[in-house]
Amino acid sequence: MIKSDVIIIGAGPVGCVLAERIANNLKLSCHIIEKRNHIAGNCYDKVNSKGLLYHKYGPHYLRFKNKKVFNYLSNFTEWIPGNYIVKSVVKNELYPIPINIETFEKFFKKKFKSKKDLLQFIETKKIHIKNPNNAEDFVLSKLGREMYEAFYKNYTIKQWGRHPKKLSKFITGRLPIRFNKNPYYVNEKYQFMPRYGFTKMFNKMLDNKKIKISLNTDFYKIRDKVFYNKFMIYTGEPDRFFNYKYGKLDWRSLIFKFKNYKKKQIQKCVQYNYPNTFKFTRSVEIKHVTRQKSNYTVISKEFPTNTGDPYYPIMDKKNGKIYKKYENLINNINKKNIYFEGRLAKYKYFNTDEVIENALVLFDKLKKKFKK
Repeated sequence: MIKSDVIIIGAGPVGCVLAERIANNLKLSCHIIEKRNHIAGNCYDKVNSKGLLYHKYGPHYLRFKNKKVFNYLSNFTEWIPGNYIVKSVVKNELYPIPINIETFEKFFKKKFKSKKDLLQFIETKKIHIKNPNNAEDFVLSKLGREMYEAFYKNYTIKQWGRHPKKLSKFITGRLPIRFNKNPYYVNEKYQFMPRYGFTKMFNKMLDNKKIKISLNTDFYKIRDKVFYNKFMIYTGEPDRFFNYKYGKLDWRSLIFKFKNYKKKQIQKCVQYNYPNTFKFTRSVEIKHVTRQKSNYTVISKEFPTNTGDPYYPIMDKKNGKIYKKYENLINNINKKNIYFEGRLAKYKYFNTDEVIENALVLFDKLKKKFKK
């Protein structure tokens, strides 16, 4: 039997942040139940046989829209600059991604005197679609068919296992289109990496006697033996929590293949995207952002799949309708002091900083309700 003031299902960023806040601020006991053998969720990083810190579940490029989140995490880590650079491999050439003026100039083999000059040129390429309501129409209406075919179409099909026509415009709309020379992958002003890794940062959060963690523990196998005095926080899949009452939600997963090389560096930047016929979507050399000094490097390749741990909610009409039904159940179960938070629980794509910000917002609500 597991009994605590607060039960938290999942030791990812949401679970760690809320456990830290609740234990240190509300002085309540927390018990985290985690099915994996480690904390930190998909942010988990570890040192490999060559002494290199690597991200086990794909790269996490931490950046901040809200300085409050940065200040909060600064209690648990020192930082190194992020400066994330990504390139797209098109016909064996490297192009800046997100698309910027250099991408346009290299792709169309044309120099642009100004932003106005570039915008006038793109206007001739765009396909005028009144209400772009899917991922394909969104790009066609912004950039035209040539860039859609080269940079978006096949990458989207590989990543999601669906044609862009069947996906929400949010999928391709997340990536900015720039009409300047900004080379960085993300727009946020604050771009940092935890100096000693994500896992150490989250470990430090959990350094409190009021926090207990059960690793290698499947909540669903012990559900009837779990009790809370105050409330529960759930960070897993909503359909499973409700025993698939309205059917299963679709998720996209990833298979990672890692390879060590006796070289200081292989890629010119941390990430290469492959919007072509290769089975993998991207290759990552995380050493570019961890800044480790070593004669070795590690490359990971990502192969999207429909099986395995849920990573990405598939944002199409069918899944949107199913989730809406579960959302009604979630709103109802809040009355029993069970709260759903995180990418999985809310069936929505969030960046790591957004996930942490949402957890802090939930904590503020809980604080008002349960403060002794």
